Amino acid sequence: MAYDDDGSLVPMKFASIMGNIPELRQFRMRLTVHSLPTPIDSSNVTPTIWAELVRIITHNYDAYDGFVILHGTDTMAYSASALSFMLENLTKPVIFTGAQLPIGRIRTDARKNLLTALQLASARHKTTEAARIPEVCIYFHNVLLRGNRAKKVESGHFDAFKSENHPPLVRAGIDLEFNDAAIRPMSVLPRKFHQHLDERVVILKLFPGISEQAVRGILAIDNLRGCVLETFGSGNAPTAPWFTAALREALDRGLHILNVSQCDEGRVQQGRYETSAHLRDLGIIGGDDITTEAAVAKLMFVLGLNQAAPTTRRLLARDLRGEISNWEE
Repeated sequence: MAYDDDGSLVPMKFASIMGNIPELRQFRMRLTVHSLPTPIDSSNVTPTIWAELVRIITHNYDAYDGFVILHGTDTMAYSASALSFMLENLTKPVIFTGAQLPIGRIRTDARKNLLTALQLASARHKTTEAARIPEVCIYFHNVLLRGNRAKKVESGHFDAFKSENHPPLVRAGIDLEFNDAAIRPMSVLPRKFHQHLDERVVILKLFPGISEQAVRGILAIDNLRGCVLETFGSGNAPTAPWFTAALREALDRGLHILNVSQCDEGRVQQGRYETSAHLRDLGIIGGDDITTEAAVAKLMFVLGLNQAAPTTRRLLARDLRGEISNWEE
């Protein structure tokens, strides 16, 4: 971003970034820049943009060791989550990064974030020469996070992103400290890059006092196929008869409901309390420790596969790209 004549932040061309980061010319690598025709604020990102990013990566996949995507911070976690599902059996890094302060500001974090993201995107194992980080990630303020585990938690400090339920993949201090145990292994299966998402999903966030009219109004949206139900604590929700009835009616219409906790840390455990047992009994899918951002992207992706209802439910409950943990009960 850069400031316009009125003092507002607006998207800028990459040529201006090159002028502000002369260190880019010191990299011993071939760096190619692809800019979208019209830069946009990340608040305007849509699934159409995600599909365009996948097309660009697909077209250039064999020519490069890794990819860095410059993206606004507000919706970066949604975009990184979406691409993690759309890029199946990935064997190269796709790293999102950005900045809290515009590139032209003296204390900008853009310079360090971009330079380190490029280093990480080109990182290789010394023995095998394979990519060190074959997954979609977010690099921000000294940490590399799995893209579908990250959430934006700060708007006023540089440490904008956190991943409460999965450790950082890399910590960037004087040296780059790789946490190899946390990085997904290289896939040996053929890659499948998807471009179709089903956008007919919604988030229903519960709060004390939510009305029957509000719940039914959201669940009755025309052509709705998926709902991320943001519940309390470990997946708890009201037990009022009208609430249970509204969910049952939505499920009977074929709606897929994914139960996600409003807490940043921890996980959904349907049946741990009486206030979640009724959700389990209804057939609502427990989202485990998935983030809301990843849940939205996962619903769009899985519904976009147009599978039969039982298969869709299995895919939504399974760990597909490291977005949920494998717990030992």
